Amino acid sequence: MDVDETALPAQPAAQEGILRRQSLRESAARTYARSLPIVPVRARGLTIEGADGRRYLDCLSGAGTLALGHNHPVVLEAIRKVLDSGAPLHVLDLATPVKDAFTTELFATLPRRLAENARIQFCGPAGTDAVEAAIKLVRTATGRSGLLAFTGAYHGMTAGALDASGGATEARVTRLPFPQNYRCPFGTGGERGAELAARWTESLLDDPKGGVPAPAGLILEPVQGEGGVIPAPDVWMRRMREITATRSIPLIADEVQTGVGRTGAFWAVEHSGIVPDVMVMSKAIGGSLPLAVIVYHSDLDIWQPGAHAGTFRGNQLAMAAGAATLAYVREHRLAERAATLGARMLGRLQGLAATHSCIGDVRGRGLMIGVELVDPDTDDHRATAPPPAPALAAAVQQECLRRGLIVELGGRHAGVVRLLPPLTLTDEQAAAVLDRFADALAAAEGSPHRRNAIGQSH
Repeated sequence: MDVDETALPAQPAAQEGILRRQSLRESAARTYARSLPIVPVRARGLTIEGADGRRYLDCLSGAGTLALGHNHPVVLEAIRKVLDSGAPLHVLDLATPVKDAFTTELFATLPRRLAENARIQFCGPAGTDAVEAAIKLVRTATGRSGLLAFTGAYHGMTAGALDASGGATEARVTRLPFPQNYRCPFGTGGERGAELAARWTESLLDDPKGGVPAPAGLILEPVQGEGGVIPAPDVWMRRMREITATRSIPLIADEVQTGVGRTGAFWAVEHSGIVPDVMVMSKAIGGSLPLAVIVYHSDLDIWQPGAHAGTFRGNQLAMAAGAATLAYVREHRLAERAATLGARMLGRLQGLAATHSCIGDVRGRGLMIGVELVDPDTDDHRATAPPPAPALAAAVQQECLRRGLIVELGGRHAGVVRLLPPLTLTDEQAAAVLDRFADALAAAEGSPHRRNAIGQSH
């Protein structure tokens, strides 16, 4: 769906002024603003319009937040209904009809065996706080402190979440190998690589001299997002559930980015059929507004009142928008739609890879897609895959932006171009996205940026 034709007139000078003031006033930690120098003023569905009058197809979707795209009518109507009702907008963790409706709708989407014995904790408004709550929960319930996490993981930016993420600089969390096909840590990939990763985990836990005491929990992403869009094999997921269950280790599934239909199932753990002890949720559950929760088995619910609190746990507008989003995704079977359309897009991208040697791998699940760009001319015969080409990926991102397409980068070396379009994406829009990406790739591949990418990869 395009932006309304009554959009504001183009104001290039105003846009430049806003961008200049942002660079002078905002923190050096700003991220997206650096690679996406646009000033959004209107948006609808897949489309954003900047202050300069240009229109963009948004395949970032708020880093996966916008399951229904920008300003979907059901979301706007849910927000207006709360505003017009006179209901309080700030309620701490008090019970409200809006909160009750959201919780009821959320529980209706959960794996049945979890929903039957579940409790929910409303957290601060960001997913990272929900990760902190999950870690605190399992430590309280088990009386243990250690945590198991995976290479390449991303769980947020607060202290505990960063400790569990792949970029941690201190070893307070035990790191396990995450199975990959393209860059398998064991050099095998496939089912064999996944089996070796599981065996490593099992051996480490059972080795009395392994240096890893019984942990409070194990946290994983069913599809690593920031790590490079790497789906966990279903067989490996089931092994992780078996390994943790037999050793009484709570399993935490971080569904912040994978949830609400993104991967072709309502929750990504459903692909493997496992039921985790804790699920961490944020992003899409708020219908574009800040909301984060954990849902967990009632056996873990032993912490004291106030053990995890926060002033902004009762975001009524987000709960209303979230309930509307959850219901729309469920009623319109958008998870199934994501599976079908995502497979079609992956197929076309894999076809593109056949004619572009700089595409090392195309992977993903549903509408969570990654294209890893590499230097195909490496002479390192010991490597199982060519080295990543982050400068080329950055050039592709900028060429996409010039063509009106917003994409994100990820992966260990920021060499993976990521596509996270809304679940409402039409066939025509999907074709337009892939056409623009193909044009951008060809332009970047033939530019000096590619030579820079090669130089930086060695």
